Amino acid sequence: MNLLRVLATVSGMTLLSRVLGFVRDFVIARTFGAGLATDAFFVAFKLPNLLRRMFAEGAFSQAFVPILGEYKNKRGDDETRNLVDHVTSLLSMALFAVTAIGIAAASILVWISAPGFAADAGKFELTVTLTRITFPYILFMSLVALSGCILNTWSRFALPAFTPVLLNIAFIGMALFAAPYFDPPVLALAWAVFIGGLLQLAIQIPALKKIAMLPRPSINWRAAWADPGVRRILTLMGPALIGVSVSQISLLINTIFASFLKTGSVSWLYYADRLMEFPSGMLGVALGTILLPSLARYHASENHDEYAKLLDWGLRLTLLLAAPAALALAILAVPLIATLFFHGAFSVNDVLQTRSALLAYAVGLTGMILVKILAPGFYARQNVKTPLRIALISLLATQVMNLAFIGWLAHAGLALSIGLAACLNAALLYRGLRQQGIYTPQPGWGLFVLKLLIAMCIMAITLWFAMGSEKSWLETNLLGRTIHLAWLVPLGAISYFATLWGLGFRLRDFKRRAAD
Repeated sequence: MNLLRVLATVSGMTLLSRVLGFVRDFVIARTFGAGLATDAFFVAFKLPNLLRRMFAEGAFSQAFVPILGEYKNKRGDDETRNLVDHVTSLLSMALFAVTAIGIAAASILVWISAPGFAADAGKFELTVTLTRITFPYILFMSLVALSGCILNTWSRFALPAFTPVLLNIAFIGMALFAAPYFDPPVLALAWAVFIGGLLQLAIQIPALKKIAMLPRPSINWRAAWADPGVRRILTLMGPALIGVSVSQISLLINTIFASFLKTGSVSWLYYADRLMEFPSGMLGVALGTILLPSLARYHASENHDEYAKLLDWGLRLTLLLAAPAALALAILAVPLIATLFFHGAFSVNDVLQTRSALLAYAVGLTGMILVKILAPGFYARQNVKTPLRIALISLLATQVMNLAFIGWLAHAGLALSIGLAACLNAALLYRGLRQQGIYTPQPGWGLFVLKLLIAMCIMAITLWFAMGSEKSWLETNLLGRTIHLAWLVPLGAISYFATLWGLGFRLRDFKRRAAD
């Protein structure tokens, strides 16, 4: 299986999801703007979404996939199926308990995650109501993540990558057609989260049946707990929970800080984060998803040379695509924000404030994506202690920078601290891989980086002159902005990749087969 082709498939599905995500944000921004209602919803949605990223897509997947891959390669179908059944049983029971507690303790959770809202009783109560509706999302999405781990281990990457599309469809449909029937209308967004999570879980069932790995959960928790594979997964999950989720913990703490800033700060950070997650999801999440199963197989077969070569391939591909994406995001901040969000209740001030946050996020975008490539280098080897130590250092650095930046950069300072801490995290992970002898760079890195820098300079100059003034983007109508952006983005991409081609880069140089 050609990993470059798999990456194209996963990234294509992710692109579809992200495009619909921007349509979703366009609809939300036009309908609700950036104010009290959206601040309340984004805080309510952030908590279950945070738990989903930390637990389901973070700690659980990083702990489960290496063990599942080992069982699949060495233990046979029966033992593998038993492992899946036991993990599903224990996970489902834990999730039901967490969901019930979250709904019951919603007011406490909101007070912890956004204490600044307590000064406004109406805003606080609305956030609590929205949290209760959205909290079952963690139940649905954790089971979706379990399904995705199984399908990815069986090299079925397309469906898990497509699944988020259903959440965006639920958002768009509820915001456009159901909002007028709710009081307040923002409740429609909370129910969109619930419906979207349910749809994403339902679509996994036929695919799991096809590979004969549809879980058969039971309430016999003792049998599940007695499974040695389950215990190994749980042992890995504790440290991994922190190790892979430091950026999400930072985002939650940033929400606490932002809740004390002026109204709209939470929303500005949200919209900037949505733009930043576009390349992060297409590159970082996609590459990390396809790398982990192959790395786990190489480790299980003790093929250390191919392990290092696969990491090198992932790092080169990341820099090739992530570095220019971060630069383009910074240059095109106003064009992107104005085109996607500057409608209806979204004001000029909202555009400028969101731009400040996006510029700060762009500083650390490459680091954020590199973390998603470097961390699996440890997790595939079932080493969770090293990433844990590094994550704690990065988390501490984030909070120190928050205190240093928030006074003079406000919400943008919070975004900058996350970006810089991600770069620190990536640097320390890279150093750890080198020191432990896990990764040795392949020849040609110096010339590779030099060519990338030349191509990025050409792209930056092209975009800067073709973009025009930022003021013009705020004065042009939606159609004019859309047409301008529609040819501006491809122009930047063409200038970048044409320069690379002229410097000798060829697509065949980046082909790589998955581990058997």
